Amino acid sequence: MRKLSARASQQTWTSVSNRKPPSVGSILRTSLLIFLTLIVLIPVAWFMLSSFKDLTDLSARPPKLLPTRWATENYTEAFKMYDYVRYFSNSVIVTVVATALTLLVNSMAAFGFAKYNFRGRDGLFVLTLAMIMIPLQVILIPIYLVVSSLGMVNTYWGMIIPAAATPTGVFVIRQYMLTIPDELIESARIDGAGEFKIYARIVMPLARPALAVVAIFSVLWRWNDFLWPLLIAQDERLYTLPVALALLNGQLVVPYPVVLAMSVMSIIPVLLIFIFMQRQLIQGIAHTGLK
Repeated sequence: MRKLSARASQQTWTSVSNRKPPSVGSILRTSLLIFLTLIVLIPVAWFMLSSFKDLTDLSARPPKLLPTRWATENYTEAFKMYDYVRYFSNSVIVTVVATALTLLVNSMAAFGFAKYNFRGRDGLFVLTLAMIMIPLQVILIPIYLVVSSLGMVNTYWGMIIPAAATPTGVFVIRQYMLTIPDELIESARIDGAGEFKIYARIVMPLARPALAVVAIFSVLWRWNDFLWPLLIAQDERLYTLPVALALLNGQLVVPYPVVLAMSVMSIIPVLLIFIFMQRQLIQGIAHTGLK
């Protein structure tokens, strides 16, 4: 046993001693990455620390990094005086339902483009991709008139349904579905599986990385969307977080500490989703449009 342990320690020491020191290039790259990371994180840290400051610390010159007194009442006032729970609940409802509907509609369209041969398929797909170049401001009034004629103004569905189908989501999911072998689908048809069963039981589970990418993008977009909810939600009870924060900033006396606290709480859910799903995001992007 002593000989084995001595031999193992000797091999470990030999491997450590034979390890090459880092080159100048790797040291410079690491230093550059650390510097860029600090550039990104320092404003975020300043923003979060400022949410615990009162008006005196926020208006101090020169600015202070740490608050003189940790004003935790900024967060309690957001819940008590400014109805943060209602705005947060509205954002959650719109984001979750809209993301689920977006995944359903986009995946069905992508399945048709990827696995069915029909006349005009390629032209229709190119037309779908061309919709990416049309900004929302160009079609905002026609969409609003359609939503108004359907009686969905000042409703959750008016904020959810109009953007359920996105060209980017169709493209990402379709590119991934092209990698699924056609023989797998043909064998399922021979075994008697219907088209919807093939879509739900075979294609959708295999397309999870692409669905994760579209889901993350949809959550980020819906959670931060401001213009469309501002037009549709005419009742304050339906305001989402971006709309509520903008209205607070438009008051005669802006409660900056409370606005900062509400802003910090609004970015935490999106940050957690990105942290826990970043592996699926990288995998999905690597196998779709950047393949």
